[in-house]
Amino acid sequence: MRKLPIDFNDAGSGLKREQYVHTDLHDDTHEVQDALPRTDNADLHTRIISYCESFKDQMSIVEMSLSEPPLCFSCCPLKGDLLVGCKNKLVLFCLKYLVINQDLTLLDFERALILHIDNVTPTEIAFCAGFIAVSTDLDVLILKLEPVERDASNTEPYTYKISAPEKFTDEAVSTLVPQLEADDFVICQKPVELLGEGSKECGILISLESKGLANEEFFQVQYVLYRRFAPDLSSFVSSVEETKLHSLQLLPMYQTGKLTNLHCAKRELLSLFCFFSLPHIGYLYAVGNLVELISTYQYSEKSQQAVLTPQFLHVITSNSLQCFTVRCSAAAARDEDPYIDTTLKACPPVSLDVCALRMQLFIGLKAISHFKNHVILLTKADTEDITERRNSKKTDSAKLKTPPESEPGWNLYIVNTISTIHLYKEMVEYSKIYTNVKTESCIHLLSEAHLLLRAALMDPSLMDTEEREELLEAFRESCAHLGDCYSRFDTKDSHLALPYYKMSGLSMTEVLKRADSVLGDGTQKYEKGFLFYLHHSLYEDLNEELSEELAAKVLQIFHLAEPSQLPRVLCSPCMKNACPQKVQRMILVWGFVAEPRLLRQQTKRQIVPTEFAIHLKKTRPGLLVASILALHENSKIELDEADSFFKVCFFNENAIPQLLVDFWEALLVTCPKQELLQELLLKLTSHYVWRLSGMQLPDTKPLKTTEDLINSCCHYGLIFPWVSFIMSSVSLPDENYPEDLSKLQSLLCGPSIDITSVHPFLEPLPKDSPTGLSVHVLCATRVGEYEKSIDKLLDRCPDAVIPYAQHELKDEKRALWWNKLLPELCKRTRHAGDSYPVLISSLKETLSVIAMELELRDFLNVLPDDGTAAFFLPHLLQCSQRKLAT
Repeated sequence: MRKLPIDFNDAGSGLKREQYVHTDLHDDTHEVQDALPRTDNADLHTRIISYCESFKDQMSIVEMSLSEPPLCFSCCPLKGDLLVGCKNKLVLFCLKYLVINQDLTLLDFERALILHIDNVTPTEIAFCAGFIAVSTDLDVLILKLEPVERDASNTEPYTYKISAPEKFTDEAVSTLVPQLEADDFVICQKPVELLGEGSKECGILISLESKGLANEEFFQVQYVLYRRFAPDLSSFVSSVEETKLHSLQLLPMYQTGKLTNLHCAKRELLSLFCFFSLPHIGYLYAVGNLVELISTYQYSEKSQQAVLTPQFLHVITSNSLQCFTVRCSAAAARDEDPYIDTTLKACPPVSLDVCALRMQLFIGLKAISHFKNHVILLTKADTEDITERRNSKKTDSAKLKTPPESEPGWNLYIVNTISTIHLYKEMVEYSKIYTNVKTESCIHLLSEAHLLLRAALMDPSLMDTEEREELLEAFRESCAHLGDCYSRFDTKDSHLALPYYKMSGLSMTEVLKRADSVLGDGTQKYEKGFLFYLHHSLYEDLNEELSEELAAKVLQIFHLAEPSQLPRVLCSPCMKNACPQKVQRMILVWGFVAEPRLLRQQTKRQIVPTEFAIHLKKTRPGLLVASILALHENSKIELDEADSFFKVCFFNENAIPQLLVDFWEALLVTCPKQELLQELLLKLTSHYVWRLSGMQLPDTKPLKTTEDLINSCCHYGLIFPWVSFIMSSVSLPDENYPEDLSKLQSLLCGPSIDITSVHPFLEPLPKDSPTGLSVHVLCATRVGEYEKSIDKLLDRCPDAVIPYAQHELKDEKRALWWNKLLPELCKRTRHAGDSYPVLISSLKETLSVIAMELELRDFLNVLPDDGTAAFFLPHLLQCSQRKLAT
């Protein structure tokens, strides 16, 4: 930290000549008076030549006169536009670039818009990318200016007014105030928080007055956030001055500086955040795509001012500079990447508790500012004794103060904050003390370090390849540290070990070696986070082949933790180098393939299980299924023989045991030949239907869930969203019952099944139940009977009509929206009933889609002429305007 003496009287002394561009901004005029007149081309050319000759040693000044005294102002960091706050109004000046020639471009401002805000006197304003934040002593209002099209023939300025209902105005108070003596009562309104469209109810009237030229765009205003506070009277403060808001700020984060982009120059807004503070608590909101409170900050002392950056919040009190962590990078990461919270990627949550990083003592702090890694502090050293100053608070106002021009003790400090990499390394080193003591503290500290690196990498000014590569290396290292934590600690978020290890770039070999170094000799318990990582890494189609030593290590891990998974583990491509002699119990699979008589015997042309096979059925059912599957793949047992084998294992040749179903499913995963494939699909379909129609439960727990089959078998497809919508309102009696249903639905949604061949097997399912409805509509859809499916859904489950249409009525089926769905909805809405609200909502959505798809003439032609749609004309007009806007 270094003190810098600065002489303010010497500012600008090196300038030889000045150029003034004067802009007179009264109500209806915009006059530009400067050394480069805009009307006389000859004179302009002469002055431009003169200007170019002395370009290196002159300064251009743009002067903007205001009809009212300005109270505050803000400059947009994205576009450079200027917003000036006056009493009851905000004036917007747009930055213009006047291109004189290829070597000379001048800057100018043009008054474009006036926002009239009734009964609001702003104390602070912030402006960024069309978002406007306004604060008074105890209120904050955030608005968004949106450009709209206008009639090209209309060249007159326009006025746009929006009136918000005064919902929160206390009528009793407003009528009582004139009758009360101001010295006897303090009238305080209740605190209010309104988000999004709900903030229109704040009761503040806003009107827009355009002052731009004919070719300029129109604006409309959108309410984003309104927050009202009550004065803090708990400390017996004397006035609102002691409790008023301060430090209003809009912080943008940009698309530039992505983790995968090394050369990005253009800044595109990604996320926007708003910060404001009371004396003892600060508030941070996300106000971009989603409006929500991200964090609150409790200060240990009364704050005077604060500045927000993508990495930190710096707050000054009378004698200290405090630094807090922020969650902006966590929110921006989720705006940038929709896959951030999946098995591919992860990021610490926005809801992570904020931390106070450090506090530095200063004397007489008055103001704070920030630039990159520098914190600028303005202080006023007080010569009187601190104790005396505290005891003389009541008489301060009566003392004669020295004029500001001659007051001594003012100092300006520039504090260089620690570099991101250095601070990251400190936090990682400090986290080691919590490794074996406090799990959550260790994860929290490493998450803070991770977010610091994220924020640094999202900085659009980060163009240095060497610096960026250093940050990326630290970022990958932080992902590895978090992966270690989630893999070895038993936490509710242990599954995050997988995405963090993937983001670290570590191979499975490197992760296994890290686990050995962390867990010691391998005798310790492997937690579910590490097993979850191994499961996914082994079952994915990876090119990595583990060494024989590490493959044996993996088998040992699963032998201790999940021995039932050993058959699947051994089938992984990563385990190609595993030694069969080190597979412990799994060695029997190889023995069974080499010598099938260990499991089966043939008596009187019938295959029967051995006593050992019966034992495996009870103790290792997965091993038994894997063995029979291996025998079948090696052509040592036919499919019908395997069916008979499992039936005899359960002493009932007429029933189908669950292990036989497990065998069929496992065989389907191996992608059999086409003729065997359809046979298996018929077997599984008929069995699922038999269980569902008779409410039969499996005799043993299935070895594979629907999710397992979808992830490992190409014949099981993702269940369509509208099918899940139908089933979401159904309460099924047993957990195994919906598993059979979801497997059947997944097969019908898959690419391999022949619907026409399995359709007869689906008849036992009742068509009036949600289960039967989902299956029958699936079949009808797969064979192209879309109109029939729509009728079924409207009759039985109208809630699912719109999800069905959004998923199915695409491309060449798009016309069914207006040829089938619209007439049906109009017809059914004429008959009031329990489904009337659902039908009305579906009709509105249908009209929205049609309005965006069809031209206005075609749109009107498809509307029924019986007057049914007349009720929705305001909605239709809005849809049409939205189409024109896009």
